This record gives sequence, C-alpha cells and structure tokens, in this order.
Amino acid sequence: MPYQFTTQVDADIYDEFVKNHPQCSLLQSARWASIKHNWKSMRVGVMENQQLVGAALLLMKPLPLGYTMIYIPRGPLLDYQNQSLVTYFIKQLKALGKQHKALFIKMDPNIHLNDYHSHERNDDVHKEALTAKKNIEAAGGIHQGFSMDMHATIQPRFQSNVYYVDNFMENLPRHTKKLLKVAMKRHVLIERHGIEMVDVFAELTKKTEARQGVSLRNRDYFRLLMETYGKDAYIILAKLPIKQALEDAAAALSKVQKEIAECPENAVKKLRTLKELEDSRSKEVQDLTAFQQRDGDVAYIAGTLSVICGPTCEILYAGTDEWYKKCMAQYYVWPKTMEWAFENGCHSVNMGGVANTLDDGLTKFKDNFNPLINEFLGEFDIPVNRILYRPAVWALHQRQKH
Repeated sequence: MPYQFTTQVDADIYDEFVKNHPQCSLLQSARWASIKHNWKSMRVGVMENQQLVGAALLLMKPLPLGYTMIYIPRGPLLDYQNQSLVTYFIKQLKALGKQHKALFIKMDPNIHLNDYHSHERNDDVHKEALTAKKNIEAAGGIHQGFSMDMHATIQPRFQSNVYYVDNFMENLPRHTKKLLKVAMKRHVLIERHGIEMVDVFAELTKKTEARQGVSLRNRDYFRLLMETYGKDAYIILAKLPIKQALEDAAAALSKVQKEIAECPENAVKKLRTLKELEDSRSKEVQDLTAFQQRDGDVAYIAGTLSVICGPTCEILYAGTDEWYKKCMAQYYVWPKTMEWAFENGCHSVNMGGVANTLDDGLTKFKDNFNPLINEFLGEFDIPVNRILYRPAVWALHQRQKH
C-alpha cells in the first residue's frame, strides 16, 4: 500500500509515536508547539498500512510580504535509511510549504554523526548518518555543513548527554563524588518540586544571568513549561537550612574548643590538630552567620528545570547562587536531577549544548557527570521558492549576526 501524507495527526497518537521512536526528542513533542506559541505550528505524518511511519512538528515563522519559513527542530522523525520514505516525506513537505508560501524549510534531524567522550574526540562517523545525509540530499535537501560555530545553527550541533548506567551515583568520577560529599557536609539538601517553586527557580536563573552576562528566560516562560508538560516537568532544588546548619556548626565549634581546653600542653601534635579544626569550625560559623544575615533561616542556592519525553530527559535550564559557591551545590543538584530521571525510566539526560571546541568552562563542568558528546549531522535546507531562497537565507544570516 502506498504512503499517505496527513496534516491531521491526533496529538495523542502523534506523541505516542514520538516517545517510542529511536530519534525521540522533546522538541518534536506535540506540546512543544505551545511553548513556541509565537510560531504557527502543524503536526504532519506519513502513514503506511494505516500505521504512522514518519512524523514532524512544523513551526512556521511569518516573514515579510506574506511569506513564511518552516522549521523542524530535531526532526522529522523517520527511518532515514529508507530512501523511498525520505523522498516521499520531503516531497510532501515541499508541497505543503508551497501552500503556506514558505521560502524554504529548515530541518535538523535528530541524527548523531558521532558520539564520544570529550577527551576522546575523533573523526569517526556513523555510517548510518552518512546514508541519511545521502538520502536527504537525493530528495532535494541542502546540507548546511558540519559547522564548528556554535551560533551558526538554531540548535547546538554538539550536546552533552548522560546515559543510564547501573548505580549511576557510584559511577560518577572520583572528583565529582568528592565535591558532592562537600555539599552534603555543608548541610545542602535536595528537594524535588513542581510548578509551586517556579518563582524560586526563576530567581536563581536571574543570579546566573547576572554572573555570566547572559539572557535566559523569565518566570512566565518557566511557568509555561511547567503548566504545559505537567507531571513530566520537574524542578530540583538545593536547599541550605541555614539556621539548623548554624546551630550544628556552633555546637561543633564549642565541642572543639572544650577539647582544646582539656588537652594537655605536652600533647603538641593533638593540640595542633585541634587548633586547625577550631579554625575550620570558626570559619564555617562565620560563613553561616553571613548567610543568615543575608537570606534568613533557609536559602535555595541551586536548581534545575527538566522535562521528560519518552525515554529522554532534557535539563532545559539551571541556576546557581554564586554567594554559596563554597557549598558546591551544583555538583549535588545536577546528578540528583539525573538520578531521578533514571529512576523514572529515562535512559538519557541531555545537559544541553556545548561549544564545538569542547574546551570551554561549560563543557568542563558537564564533564563532571560522565557524559557523551553527541555530534549531530547538522541542518538541511529544503528550498521551496527557488528564486527567493538564497536572498532569504542571506537575510537570515545577516539578522543572526546582529
């Protein structure tokens, strides 16, 4: 039976297909259209023998003079080894594009060109990725190259992704486990929350924005994510119970001072050790006193916002209060975010894009959690209006530069 193209894919059927597809991506979920509400959207699919064999969430951006651009983030989802299916799908997309006065369609299939640890970077490629590239190009797609510029593509071409292993926390690198223990020793607690803590999380991201000089998202956007994805969205927060920690630290300091007072003067080595411990306890009390004066009895000092889609989880946003950097809370909250995702059936947790050089601070931080670098095949353009396609691409690139 021949393929059939449809623009009327039921949302539940569509999402079931996405969640069970090897190329599953949150950005192709039906609800992602609600997040990108400033774009028009459409769910399309290809049927064979009354079964969905290909699907895509199309985002349509209005352009001057009534034209549009169609973008398919991390999609379409289909078997790219099947040349006839690829050819049919792209042909139908072009026809649909003409109906909507699209100048071109930009697709970014969720296909890995290579996967490796950042310190083991190599030039190997997955043969299936090259076959997919060949089939897309044969159907009229124009590959936009294996860009090494992080800002040249809409979605990052390199991302840091942690995959499930048994006893995940125990298999973290030694230095990460050491930093995690520091956080626990400094009284940091981890809590999982829903939409009720959006305001707290938004405040943490503001602190990250101020520190890094970047612009993330605001409270309304985070609330939209939590409302749209419901039980599939969660916030993990690192909490410092300052009052309790201060009481414990003061008691520990008092105990050490009592031991010093009772220590014989000729026990030089023991006395030296106790004095060093006193200095450490005293500094801890000073720090916690300053924390209490600033934030009161309790402070939320780091957090993540994540969404689960099928067997994948995306850590979309994170924030940290630099005032509490000695608490090492980020080395506690990130792995606990992953652990919770794994406990709920996920086989991977995407920490997001990294610089294509793999030598920046963000990559080094994410390397603390044993990720693989996913290097993507990259974007393809499907020209719809042959005359205006290249001028439109030139204009788009000029806009991105500014």
